Amino acid sequence: MSKVARTGTPSAPSHPADSHDLIRVHGARENNLKDISIELPKRRLTVFTGVSGSGKSSLVFDTIAAESQRMINETYSAFLQGFMPTLARPEVDVLDGLTTAITVDQQRMGSDPRSTVGTATDASAMLRILYSRLAKPQIGGPGAYSFNVASVSAQGGFTVDRGADKSRTEKVSFSRTGGMCTHCEGRGTVSDIDLAQLFDDSLSLNEDPFSIPTYTGDGWVVRVIRDSGFFDPDKPIRKYTKKERHDFLYREPTKVKISGANLTYEGLIPKLQKTFLSKDRESMQPHIRAFVDRAVTFQTCPDCEGSRLSELARSSKIKRKSIADLCAMEIRDLAEWVRALKEPSVAPLLAKLRHTLESFEEIGLGYLSLDRAAGTLSGGEAQRVKMIRHLGSSLTDVTYVFDEPTIGLHPHDIQRMNNLLLRLRDKGNTVLVVEHKPEAIAIADHVVDLGPGAGTGGGSVCFEGTVEELRASDTITGRHLDDRAAVKDTVREPTGKLAIRGANAHNLKDVDVDIPLGVLTVITGVAGSGKSSLVHGSIPAEDGVVAVDQTPIRGSRRSNPATYTGLLEPIRKAFAKANGVKPALFSANSEGACPTCNGAGVVYTDLGIMASAAATCEECDGKRFEASVLDYHFGGKDISEVLAMPVTEAVEFFGAGEARTPGAHKILERLADVGLGYLTLGQPLTTLSGGERQRLKLAVHMAGKGGVYVLDEPTTGLHLADVEQLLGLLDRLVESGKSVIVIEHHQAVMAHADWIIDLGPGAGHEGGKIVFEGTPADLVADRSTLTGEHLAQYVGGA
Repeated sequence: MSKVARTGTPSAPSHPADSHDLIRVHGARENNLKDISIELPKRRLTVFTGVSGSGKSSLVFDTIAAESQRMINETYSAFLQGFMPTLARPEVDVLDGLTTAITVDQQRMGSDPRSTVGTATDASAMLRILYSRLAKPQIGGPGAYSFNVASVSAQGGFTVDRGADKSRTEKVSFSRTGGMCTHCEGRGTVSDIDLAQLFDDSLSLNEDPFSIPTYTGDGWVVRVIRDSGFFDPDKPIRKYTKKERHDFLYREPTKVKISGANLTYEGLIPKLQKTFLSKDRESMQPHIRAFVDRAVTFQTCPDCEGSRLSELARSSKIKRKSIADLCAMEIRDLAEWVRALKEPSVAPLLAKLRHTLESFEEIGLGYLSLDRAAGTLSGGEAQRVKMIRHLGSSLTDVTYVFDEPTIGLHPHDIQRMNNLLLRLRDKGNTVLVVEHKPEAIAIADHVVDLGPGAGTGGGSVCFEGTVEELRASDTITGRHLDDRAAVKDTVREPTGKLAIRGANAHNLKDVDVDIPLGVLTVITGVAGSGKSSLVHGSIPAEDGVVAVDQTPIRGSRRSNPATYTGLLEPIRKAFAKANGVKPALFSANSEGACPTCNGAGVVYTDLGIMASAAATCEECDGKRFEASVLDYHFGGKDISEVLAMPVTEAVEFFGAGEARTPGAHKILERLADVGLGYLTLGQPLTTLSGGERQRLKLAVHMAGKGGVYVLDEPTTGLHLADVEQLLGLLDRLVESGKSVIVIEHHQAVMAHADWIIDLGPGAGHEGGKIVFEGTPADLVADRSTLTGEHLAQYVGGA
């Protein structure tokens, strides 16, 4: 076969396709973005910086990634689009040069109790196939090893009519072997319900006996029970007959007619199990969680010992190991086991499984196990688990979007994460990263700095260029890029100690430690070393302890800082008292709501398969209240004007003069203390960044009366300039007589501590020990641990 000789000139003209090497954004106005225009290089790693709330997520996630996803969805048929979430086009004039965007964010993984690390990454699915091929005794297909599949059997008959009296009956039977433990239904835990916490049995249904959230006397849930016809509503519950008590607590779903409506009555226990107990505890609203903690006790299932699998599934083994044994192993140990398994008949499956498990190790999650509940992962761990499926992907020319991938990482692990991001880029992908850590910013090919401030003070592009150019620029990020906190010369003396003895939760190895009180104590160590297990698992959750963990706050478009912090309550009462009317008038979710938009401020128009269009309500002009409510004033302002105030302005407004309201002023000062002075009181929670939500939560918890504050990575989502303000806040808490215990990876917080407790030396079973206790200066001088090495480099002791 002959080859065509090449006779191209030395400077051959480039192909037209090669000119599309930029993502162009023009006129972006999503959230607080101020009509910005920007060009981003493709197949490069671009890092977006700026203070919290400056508009980074609005540009990267809500504009670029959202439009890419929307355009992909539009390629499907109208029929399919009807089943997909409808996405509105972002507020932007032109978006050009987009590629398929894959978003890897910090959203917690599914909170379903049956969702695990293994099910989320397909590792469990591959193990099930492996066992269905090789395990002895053979018990069935992959479903026989799944805790999400129940065993089912059925039999019956059907008649075949062949005409002229030739019909005959044929018997059929059906069976399916599943791996689900029948006692706990694949959850690994069983619950016991304290009936005394559900209702007062001395009362009748007409006397509102329930102490369950949402079970109010005039609500539909109680009406269905009361008017079902199964009970005398005036008879005390304790006097029910055996049948009535069974119907009240356990009756199967039954159709009933109430006030002309066809409804379903179901016993109280199965109804509670479906509505409350089937959800992950961490995903519940605070008042629901408090009820569940009060009324329900969870314990490891005695039948499956927490493995979620049936005895049959656990009896089938490969090399004396059941699938439950493998899922309980740390992933790095499981990877060793799989590497040692030589079986040519399933070689491709083993190769894929091996690659998946090695990806966990590569990404720094080798200390996890496949049976770890997905809902218990931190935001950083969840984000890295989602990365697993992309590491071996054959796709190129994809845009990967990451939201602070270094969250929850010890400085020792950040270099590993940087290498993974560079690997994705080097495969020909565009990598967009929202980040605050200088170590992660340092690897960028291109940097975009947004600001200069947060909220309405941000939304502009302050800088574009290389890392070195950023360092020389006069932006907030540029000025703080080389910030280094010095180790304190003198540390505060403790006023007491919190003794922990024999701590053995998760990977802790009978740890004995005294946590000093009255000072700032920082718990350090690599990810998975046992920090959270020590603090959250060993410090008693009693009245004196206020814990601020990483669980995200939830809220709809109707929720805002005023409603979330309880600030709206004293404001409504102040307005009502000044005008002689009911407080409910001053809530956009109650009587004062605009009747046209129901207090939302916008009117949504359903356009079928297209995205619903939102337009500012013409009746209230987006103010959310009906016109008559706006005639009432307090301190010269109506309620909509107060909710439009930034926190800093509201602090002054409610702090003095005729509008002085001490209850509101106290909450506003806490919001200002955590650096949220720029937020408006009525700003929807859905528009807040991750860092803003974390600090809003901290402001709420600061109202607690506890003497010990436990904070889990409070620097999450904080810009370098904001960390200084956080340190000042922690100091003020200590100086007011509180004890502050912080789990943290940020070296600035470590350097500022009075006392450091370092766990390690590694993660998982290689951790769980105290490797250092002492002052930051001693840790830097000692340099005997990974944390000591990195802290010494940070403060200039390298």
